[in-house]
Amino acid sequence: MKNVLVIGATGQIGSELTLELRKRYSGNIVAGYIPGAEPQGELLESGPSALVDITNDQQIAETVSKYNIDTIYNLAALLSAVAESKPQLAWKIGMGGLFNVLEVAREKNCAVFTPSSIGVFGNNTPKDKTPQDTIRNPRTMYGVTKVSGELLSDYYFIRFGVDTRSVRFPGLISYVTPPGGGTTDYAVDIYYEAVKGNKFVCPIAAGTFMDMMYMPDALHAAIQIMEADPTRLKHRNSFNIAAMSFDPEIIAGNIRKYIPDFKMEYDVDPLRQAIAESWPNSLDDTCAREEWDWEPHYTLDMMTQDMLAKLKARLNK
Repeated sequence: MKNVLVIGATGQIGSELTLELRKRYSGNIVAGYIPGAEPQGELLESGPSALVDITNDQQIAETVSKYNIDTIYNLAALLSAVAESKPQLAWKIGMGGLFNVLEVAREKNCAVFTPSSIGVFGNNTPKDKTPQDTIRNPRTMYGVTKVSGELLSDYYFIRFGVDTRSVRFPGLISYVTPPGGGTTDYAVDIYYEAVKGNKFVCPIAAGTFMDMMYMPDALHAAIQIMEADPTRLKHRNSFNIAAMSFDPEIIAGNIRKYIPDFKMEYDVDPLRQAIAESWPNSLDDTCAREEWDWEPHYTLDMMTQDMLAKLKARLNK
């Protein structure tokens, strides 16, 4: 990668990924944004930015040409719970937008990273240590767009030779950007409330396990897969990656190691609970480890210590 366009650069993943790419590469790392979500602060000042609406193929093509882009990170999407309330928009962004990106990549010889998700799996998928190659039958619009995106990305590689690659992200936890409507966002909210000294009202039921990952590991995965030797890749779209799996009681207990009086109660959100129950408890990421040496760094306890310290500094607590 030399010149990179990050579409959705001001979102949950994009805001941190863009800065990490700028630390690692000396070329143009362009922050693509939409009106109302302009880059601010370091993201604005540390490199170029461009108006890139993923539903506008001309904007994508013009930006790719202007900055001689060779790699596109396509991060535009509506997260799971939001997508259920706006399914038409979720499809327009998730699939129409991906089609635009892949067509530009085909014409201008770009590699493409489009993240997938544990949301591709459904109730008929094995719940524990979900295999790399297994049934994908989601019952959410978010999951439907992610499965379709995996298939379309593979098609563009097989049919046109576009270098498409992807990982299936679990729930991502970060202190940098606020939660954006994902089913796993309770695992971000809980740290904010703990640091503020508030009781946390959990929308996910006790005993509901989901795969989670700290954002630094997610950024590492997104970059490492694009740097991987293509001759080793038996899979492309998309790799299971895993770091930790827990339920609300486990994460709350871990927080109490450092904030002993932290309190949590439950008010289960039926929509988010139904989505969570359709997802795996844990993933088998053997293929990612074998094909491009994937390995996470952060454990739950390491993440908790770092999240609490960073949020205390950020919130002046």
